[in-house]
Amino acid sequence: MSSSSSSTYATSSLVIGYALCSSLLAVINKFAITYFNYPALLTSLQYLTSTLGVYLLGKLGLLHHDAFTWDTAKKFLPAAVVFYLAIFTNTNLLRHANVDTFIVFRSLTPLLVAIADTVFRSQPRPSKLTFCSLLVILAGAVGYVANDSAFTLTAYSWALAYLVTITTEMVYIKHMVSSLELNTWGFVLYNNLLSLMIAPIFWFLTGEYTDVFTAVNANGGSLFEPVAFFAVALSCVFGFLISFFGFAARQAISATAFTVTGVVNKFLTVVINVLIWDKHASPVGLVCLLVTICGGIGYQQSVTVAKKPSDGVSQVMNDGEKVDEESVELIPGKVATNV
Repeated sequence: MSSSSSSTYATSSLVIGYALCSSLLAVINKFAITYFNYPALLTSLQYLTSTLGVYLLGKLGLLHHDAFTWDTAKKFLPAAVVFYLAIFTNTNLLRHANVDTFIVFRSLTPLLVAIADTVFRSQPRPSKLTFCSLLVILAGAVGYVANDSAFTLTAYSWALAYLVTITTEMVYIKHMVSSLELNTWGFVLYNNLLSLMIAPIFWFLTGEYTDVFTAVNANGGSLFEPVAFFAVALSCVFGFLISFFGFAARQAISATAFTVTGVVNKFLTVVINVLIWDKHASPVGLVCLLVTICGGIGYQQSVTVAKKPSDGVSQVMNDGEKVDEESVELIPGKVATNV
């Protein structure tokens, strides 16, 4: 096999791996929280898996991450707290609502981030194309909520909490990226390790520890049923794998191709969610969801076009490179874009 054929095969494998991980992750997390109804403990296990994964792969020389220091940890701690809250509300949203509702509210974040960037970070106002795209996102989201037959106050309270925290996290992490000298895997390590340290506080604040102890006593000292164990293990593994494939895919393909892959992943998530179970929106709700995603496509394209002249966007994220502040999005085990 020629070197060009090997390179093409490797690139295709990375893109397919990233697409599968990204499109399946929300569904897998919904699967996990359905059978393992302990959101704080579930996210802690995901943080633990990602932290150990980065540390062990670093020891094996398969990736490079910044060394953990308490001075840097103190500076990073506020970002880690906001990150933890975003993931915690995300998990509780999936606990009480379907994956489609999660995607709709997740897709609303560019609108709030654009407003927050303009108001708090003195960034330029969005272009006309960007503004129109954001309006399409908003229209799709409003249509979805209006036609959501599964609407509950609890689910939408978590959805609003998630929207606020993820927007805060995305705006604040841009500031952290520009002020801390960390590479991509360094951010993953600090984010997940500090979140793991924060987790016990939320176990007690939410009272979840009593539910866990009650379940352990009721099941003869075991917390995991076979299906629950499989679901949790799958969510932890996929949470870390998306880091690897996300970074590797960004390195192997252009930023535009990576963006297109991210958009396709959203459509795949919707299709997979509809096919595997009945926990999805009505036909009208699905149409509104697709409108929201299409608005996201327009937004991503408008941002890409706006940034091309200045060549300000990094097209790769090598292990030793600094993270571009405009391309950061964090989920357990991950720093990547357009997921």
